[in-house]
Amino acid sequence: MAEYIGAVDQGTTSTRFIIFDRGGKIVGLDQKEHRQIFSKPGWVEHDPLEIWRNTGDVIRGALSKSGISVADLAAIGITNQRETTVVWEKDTGRPYANAIVWQCTRTGEICRELTRDGGQDRFREKTGLPIATYFSGPKIKWILDNVPGVREDALRGRALFGTMESWIIWWLTGGPDGGIHVTDATNASRTMLMGLNTLEWDDDILNILDIPRQMLPAIVPSSDGNFSGTTSADGPLGAKVPVCGALGDQQAALVGQACFEKGEAKNTYGTGCFLLLNTGTTPVPSSHGLITTLAYQINDDRPVYCLEGSIAIAGALVQWLRDNLGLISSSSEIEALADTVEDSGGIYFVPAFSGLFAPYWRSDARGVIAGLTQYVNKGHIARAVLDANAYQTKDIVEAMNRDSGVELSALKVDGGMVHNEMLMQFVADILDVPVIRPVVSETTALGAAYAAGLAVGFWSNLGELKQNWSEEKRWLPGMEQKEREERYSGWQKAVQKTFGWVEEG
Repeated sequence: MAEYIGAVDQGTTSTRFIIFDRGGKIVGLDQKEHRQIFSKPGWVEHDPLEIWRNTGDVIRGALSKSGISVADLAAIGITNQRETTVVWEKDTGRPYANAIVWQCTRTGEICRELTRDGGQDRFREKTGLPIATYFSGPKIKWILDNVPGVREDALRGRALFGTMESWIIWWLTGGPDGGIHVTDATNASRTMLMGLNTLEWDDDILNILDIPRQMLPAIVPSSDGNFSGTTSADGPLGAKVPVCGALGDQQAALVGQACFEKGEAKNTYGTGCFLLLNTGTTPVPSSHGLITTLAYQINDDRPVYCLEGSIAIAGALVQWLRDNLGLISSSSEIEALADTVEDSGGIYFVPAFSGLFAPYWRSDARGVIAGLTQYVNKGHIARAVLDANAYQTKDIVEAMNRDSGVELSALKVDGGMVHNEMLMQFVADILDVPVIRPVVSETTALGAAYAAGLAVGFWSNLGELKQNWSEEKRWLPGMEQKEREERYSGWQKAVQKTFGWVEEG
């Protein structure tokens, strides 16, 4: 009997394959980074074929390192960087262009054109989303309009669109030789093309964006016991294993954190920062700059929805400090550098490198460091980088409290930055709520594993998954209210300074 579940975690900066046991513990892992391609200011791309090669490498690597055989895997789940868009040729698997990453702002003019007739919330009632460069729909249109031959092939049924889970599933299940072309409901909900209530592609929006329906994948549940896809014997696993779970990375983290009850929330501190609040089986519209989106769908059960606050730059700001300024040689060094000073020295770093996402949705914003004096040194800059993650979280929580009518009482956290003690304490101080880190912090991959495991009966129900969750550490707030208000007021002033930097038509 198979004793493990595998999960491909295809992230913004790397791809991992993680193997979990029945208790949700990690028993095998391999990871490989891929290139970040910045061909123009504001443009962010990935090479889809590099990512597929890396996927094969980490699958083989995790199995080899752990000594686990393919026969021991009951199923595989996929989680992925959401919104990142790839279009490829059906007969060969050749991408027509590099994948357009979720952070990329090249679709700004397309979005401005869409908002001229109906405003930024033109599609929000149907999709739960504002019109923004963040989402996949405008990226598909950009490829169709700007890459020669794609539109003609799409109309003939030869060009396929997918977010990265679609791309990986297609290749795992055979690629040009019968690969399955699907997307799960959570990723489909990030395209700006799917109806939140229907879970189907919306023909009206497709017509407005001039996107041929035949290039889109079939929408399936996140955990799909009826899904017939299996890995190809010619692929990296060398055997047939069910591929039956898929979730966008932030929804996967929500599942991995076992936030199955209405009102439960988690925040992931990764490349970006994403706070999701389970709102139950009814979508809750936002009037304070949040996204209404799919949380997960188990088989044919009613889908569960969530409110989400999306922040473009979180851990990516630490990487920028490392790669662009050279103030640190590895991301882990930032805490020690920040600890050389007592506070940020009165400066604020607003990382609006590609505009600001929730709750502002300002594509005209660009990053600023505000409050600079001769007193400030590199330690203060490092401290301001960490503080920015807490302040951005505060922006989201304030909006979420107003939309949901429920005050946040505690925050479950995950992602690579949650091992930064200074940051987690400052988040607790600024939010004035406990911050809780689970024993298994790789909750994104765990959520994908849970989705696949539920589909094949490896785990029997959500209650069993909740029993796997356990707390590792808790940070309690210790900041005086007056200081909290003064610091946050300074942040809000700095955010205002980022607006209008880019002249938009």
